[in-house]
Amino acid sequence: MSTVLGIDLGTQAVKVVVYDADSRDVVAVESAPLDLYQADGGVAEQQAHWWLDALRQALGQVGSRVRESIAAVGVSGQQHGFVPVDGAGEVQAPVKLWCDTSTSEECDEITAAYGGRDALIREVGNPILPGYTASKVRWFRNTHPGQYARMRTILLPHDYLNYVLTGEFVMEFGDASGTGWLDVRQRNWSTKVLEAIDPGRALVDCLPALVDGRSAIGQLTSDAAERFGLPAGVPVSAGGGDNMMGALGTGNVRPGVVTMSLGTSGTVYAFSDTPIVDSGGNIAAFCSSNDGWLPLLCTMNCTVATESMRKLLDTDLAGFEAMLGQSQRGAEGVLTVPFFNGERTPNLPNARACVFGFDARNARPENLLRSAVEGATYALRFGIDELKALGIQASEIILTGGGSNSGTWRQVVADICNAPVTVLEQTEGAALGAALQALSVSPGNESTVEELAAENLTANPHKSVEPRQSAVTFYNDRYASYQRAVDRVADLYP
Repeated sequence: MSTVLGIDLGTQAVKVVVYDADSRDVVAVESAPLDLYQADGGVAEQQAHWWLDALRQALGQVGSRVRESIAAVGVSGQQHGFVPVDGAGEVQAPVKLWCDTSTSEECDEITAAYGGRDALIREVGNPILPGYTASKVRWFRNTHPGQYARMRTILLPHDYLNYVLTGEFVMEFGDASGTGWLDVRQRNWSTKVLEAIDPGRALVDCLPALVDGRSAIGQLTSDAAERFGLPAGVPVSAGGGDNMMGALGTGNVRPGVVTMSLGTSGTVYAFSDTPIVDSGGNIAAFCSSNDGWLPLLCTMNCTVATESMRKLLDTDLAGFEAMLGQSQRGAEGVLTVPFFNGERTPNLPNARACVFGFDARNARPENLLRSAVEGATYALRFGIDELKALGIQASEIILTGGGSNSGTWRQVVADICNAPVTVLEQTEGAALGAALQALSVSPGNESTVEELAAENLTANPHKSVEPRQSAVTFYNDRYASYQRAVDRVADLYP
């Protein structure tokens, strides 16, 4: 047996997937949880060594015979995290994550130094947002000048795992486009953005080489092999951001397909063979990991919202589904704007979740829970509408992420977005995408990652659903109410 390993470094856990392409079987799936440090002011951080400990723990749960069969490795990682590394290759500080909104002031400073938000979108493709890496670098300079002076390399989370596995410092185009300083049209570093971050230092000297997603970046070192119980010398692919690997793992490698991920964050994205830049800045102009582009909308509160409500109501996952079934569409008028962690789209980093429409009749747990599901989906419907405005039609939504396990939520997505929803038999998303990319660089393979996605991914007809027209009409009206509620939240939390 010859297999490939996909690693997904998420926010809540590190997941590993071992895939056998000959039998088209996932032969092992394991994970290990991650802690998350959060504090007032929007701080959200992790220690890089937590990732390594979790990876070792997850792989330790995979049988030794399966681990010995691995012929190639690919890594997916949460985007935007800032990993500053010194000259000895050591991480200098806790890693500020994608969901850290504490650097709004630095975003404003960089934007002003560049020449304004419109100039950034026009020239580079994206504004500078709190989730992106750029403001975290400036924050590090302002807050820890001594450590900043000793910083030699800037990495993203998946880049750091690649470095630990291979000893190579590289950054892949898709993940790099989430830093804020990649010119996404030209696929190179914007020295003008880097100068706006720090005019006194040549930050380009701290950036690793840019690579595409179609080649191996190196081989698994003997130290890494011993540390994680893997075969030394096997190729490691370029990997990519979790959204880019999620696109590979859901077959979103051609125009006409939209992927929606119901994870900690919510994302909506589609492949394009030309750059797509949104002049309004709502859709992120990202590169894909297969030589295209991946216009994307990200919300910071998807299963964050439903998990927060589930814990508040003290119900398990089985109870979650049962409780949703006890509430009608529209949650009897209860409407949740789910900005628990602030929000990225719309750009409201200081916002908080708000519940509208409670009265003596509808104030019941099941309505509160369903309103969180619907609110998180309305936020993603906005992305579907924005993609349509840019010429990208949602003829089919491929649904992935933890929320896709809920039959009720799948139907809510179809009804709110008025599009067929497909769930794949292969449910591992970003980890499977990393495995397919690894397969594309494995010894003896002659297929492209697009061909591998077509050959290895199949729909699950029992979980795929169609929109119901009566519900579509109902939710169109309710969506307009949601948008008005978002405006009120924006007024409360400017």
